Amino acid sequence: MMNPVILIPARLAATRLPDKPLADIAGEPMIVAVWRRAMEADLAPVWIATDSEAIAAAVRAVGGQAVMTGTHHPSGSDRVFEALTRIDPDGRYDAVINVQGDLPTVLPETIRAAALPLADAEVAIGTAVAVIRREEEKSASSVVKMVGTPLGGGRFRALYFTRATAPWGEGPLHHHIGLYAWRRAALARFVSLPPSPLERRERLEQLRALEDGMRIDAMEVADVPLGVDTPADLERARALLTGGQDH
Repeated sequence: MMNPVILIPARLAATRLPDKPLADIAGEPMIVAVWRRAMEADLAPVWIATDSEAIAAAVRAVGGQAVMTGTHHPSGSDRVFEALTRIDPDGRYDAVINVQGDLPTVLPETIRAAALPLADAEVAIGTAVAVIRREEEKSASSVVKMVGTPLGGGRFRALYFTRATAPWGEGPLHHHIGLYAWRRAALARFVSLPPSPLERRERLEQLRALEDGMRIDAMEVADVPLGVDTPADLERARALLTGGQDH
């Protein structure tokens, strides 16, 4: 049995949508909406990892837990690892589920699905994917595709991640959902490595893990949560979470 913790990295320094984690959605800051989805997963204790006192205060105001981290981190994974060492220096948590702080519509079952591959001792990282249904997303560089071999039961062994349209030929394409379940040792190794050649080229940090030989398995889920990066995304999230229609 694993003893996981859920960590949600959040910072204010987004360029396209300033103060994004504090943006109001259905009367609450977006980071609180993400925290609620993670709590509903009923999988592990949930912490927000942030460099902002305002974000920490918003989470604590609803009874959540927040841990302060540095402002220097190049990625959310680095922030999550610092947070882990702060809240658990003795290593009680042996798995870390990293839920992105800009996914207010993520389903609790998607969070649970990402952790399932860690039941296999050979898997270092679990994640989630969904079949791409919109034709325009198949060629969009903003939609990251997983190339993987099916293992049965909706599980894949990930062979590559790319912004290109892949794999070629007939068959479904899979949209990678940016949340990860790490073995603690895998996360510690990952943050010790320099950015890898393919990571730099594709601008996808999970390729650093693959290039280092870590095994990533993905579970297929029904829906891709809306990632909020722009004002238009924010309006869509507000519509979805207040019972409106997604246009």
